[in-house]
Amino acid sequence: MIPLRDTNRSRNFPAVNTLLIAANVFVFLVQLAQGSRENVFVFTYGLVPARYSVPQVGAHFTSFQQALALFSFMFLHGGFWHLLGNMWSLYIFGDNVEDRMGPFRYLLFYLLCGWASGLLHLFLNWHSPVPTIGASGAIAGVMGAYLILFPRSRILTLIPVLFIPYFIEIPAFFFLGLWFLLQFLGAAGSGAQGGGIAWGAHVGGFVAGIILVKILERVPQTGLSGRMREATQRTWTPRLQVAQLHDSPEDPNLYGTMVIAPKEALLGTRKLINVRWGLRSRVLRVTVPPRVREGIVLRLAGLGKLMPNGRKGDLHLKVVIQEV
Repeated sequence: MIPLRDTNRSRNFPAVNTLLIAANVFVFLVQLAQGSRENVFVFTYGLVPARYSVPQVGAHFTSFQQALALFSFMFLHGGFWHLLGNMWSLYIFGDNVEDRMGPFRYLLFYLLCGWASGLLHLFLNWHSPVPTIGASGAIAGVMGAYLILFPRSRILTLIPVLFIPYFIEIPAFFFLGLWFLLQFLGAAGSGAQGGGIAWGAHVGGFVAGIILVKILERVPQTGLSGRMREATQRTWTPRLQVAQLHDSPEDPNLYGTMVIAPKEALLGTRKLINVRWGLRSRVLRVTVPPRVREGIVLRLAGLGKLMPNGRKGDLHLKVVIQEV
């Protein structure tokens, strides 16, 4: 299962979440630029439990390096796919959590979740000489917060079936609950090194996110947060949408809806519409002309049902204009 996006649209552009993704990518590029000294770089700025538990190891680092590693480890990654997986999850779930909490509370929340996951891993592997790196713990906290804030949201998920892409919306509580169960089982079944995966940090970050989101929601927002919300308010709808179609037995045509924002209605837009009818699913590229009005129906010729008499119906998509 590959999550593509959630169906809970955030009202504002996720400025902090985007900056966090950019920061992770930048640090990863710096890490790659170390060349033959990359291992030294990871050992210096990664989280190595033995640095805090074994005096002979800790003596090789300054007090500043010891303190910095408790946060810098969450911006390092073990490879491109490690980075991509983490940043994709942050992209999907982080925008809504930031939208609810506000940019500055969200930044504090993210760092605290990463820190909490690192501390748990530190104490569970107190004498380990293996560096732990990655944003997984912090992102697990974001996912835990998402579960609490948006349990009824749905996750648009790509499931390849015999090399055919199939899109399905999975309830967020099921998707995230299954993810947490897998992390918990991984933590319970792994050894001290966890096979290279800090399962305990994932579990710790997820639980920390559930706890911290309730605490930080009570912290009042600043006036600067309000101004940032005004400046980052969204003016467009998701490019990829899912249209549930309906029909009648004698009608060869199929009917559905698509949602656009007022600005998109004025200027025109292009969308990818995943149309589902029965067990059939396909993605269509739909162009909405400028100055379209509420309720207008776009007719896509030949994309309806094939009737027994050989007649092929059309697909009719009704345009709904909504504020975002």
